[in-house]
Amino acid sequence: MSSLVAIVGRPNVGKSTLFNRLIGERKAIIDDISGVTRDRIYGRTEWNGRDVNVVDTGGFVSNSDDVFERAIRLQVQIAIDEADVIIFMCDVTTGITDFDESVARMLRKSHKKVVLAVNKVDNHSRQLAANEFWGLGFDDTFFLSSMSGSGSGDLLDAVIDLLPEETEGLEDLDIPKIAILGRPNVGKSSFVNSLLGEDRNIVTDIAGTTRDAIHSRYTKFGKDLILIDTAGIRKKKKVHEDLEFYSVIRAIKSIDETDICVMMLDAQQGIEAQDMAIFSLIQRRRRGIVILVNKWDLMDKETNTARDYEAKIKEKLSPFSDVPILFVSALDKQRIFKAVEVIEEVFVNKTKRIKTSVLNEALQDMLKKNPPPAHRGKMIKIKYVTQLPTKYPAFAFFCNYPKHVKENYRNYMENQLRDRFGFTGVPISVVFKEK
Repeated sequence: MSSLVAIVGRPNVGKSTLFNRLIGERKAIIDDISGVTRDRIYGRTEWNGRDVNVVDTGGFVSNSDDVFERAIRLQVQIAIDEADVIIFMCDVTTGITDFDESVARMLRKSHKKVVLAVNKVDNHSRQLAANEFWGLGFDDTFFLSSMSGSGSGDLLDAVIDLLPEETEGLEDLDIPKIAILGRPNVGKSSFVNSLLGEDRNIVTDIAGTTRDAIHSRYTKFGKDLILIDTAGIRKKKKVHEDLEFYSVIRAIKSIDETDICVMMLDAQQGIEAQDMAIFSLIQRRRRGIVILVNKWDLMDKETNTARDYEAKIKEKLSPFSDVPILFVSALDKQRIFKAVEVIEEVFVNKTKRIKTSVLNEALQDMLKKNPPPAHRGKMIKIKYVTQLPTKYPAFAFFCNYPKHVKENYRNYMENQLRDRFGFTGVPISVVFKEK
């Protein structure tokens, strides 16, 4: 299972620049999946053979004076609670500020693994000035320039050395792993308990009762699944705007070790920004998705209530809306076993392999119906298609001008593959390569 590294510090010390450098792309600009703008603060990097999730906590810090200090303290506390290693970033041009000292005290008290990154050290005089930061008391202190990249390699080496050793995780078991995700109090634990027929998880109406992800083996009715009830949010006084961050940072960990993510919604609240953030993460990690609208028993219903409700959800999820949506009541056990069947169907879709001969037979039909549009008078000819050996459905189309295949035609090919071979609930990848 991949580890989590959080970057903390005051605004404008260069956290986002370091984040972009670590994940190897300008994440704030490059993102081929539409979704919430805050997605840009989550990324992945690989260094020395280790796969690491990186979180730039600065995306959730307000600059307004009245919440400035509290917001910084909160982002540090979230990092302390959730991250394996914390990169504490300071700015050599301002020297050690009162805020830096305050954050340093929090980090030292936590006994968390911390790497101090003194940023903007890009000349000899700043190199000398940076020495004062040793006074903050961290053994792992590095001087760097996140803009130029100097020093970032040594920083990453230190971070990797501090990460916990990799152990055999759930991903190594050959059993479908299902993460139950969603906002606090939507009924995640109730759903798991109803399936298991026992109070495996404590259920109360207090948001954040579930402190850690709880794993349960489900072996009823000939099924064999691992259910992961993800951690809830620990409620903090006077904190509202950062609850989303708490939920999503924990979802990241669970998504990495699962095959299928069940996203639970509260029927009375609908789909909100926090749900969209989680949905986008699942999509980008290429995990299977099933949406359960819980507490459906509490809704006033007319003939088309479910149909209209589903249409609204799919409109928000667009362009990826080929997702199964079920209306359930965990309390009354309404349609929860149907949910297990749908989860299994999505797992089959995610692991489905299509023979190359069958794919190419379908390709000829797809091209007859809608050939690729020419680019500046040049005809684009797609020669053949094959499924790539990935853990999720990915298809490579080989043609003469791959760079000139337009986005709408790429979407057409994806939709055709979905319609013909049944990939409901699974994000798929379509790439065009030169033949």
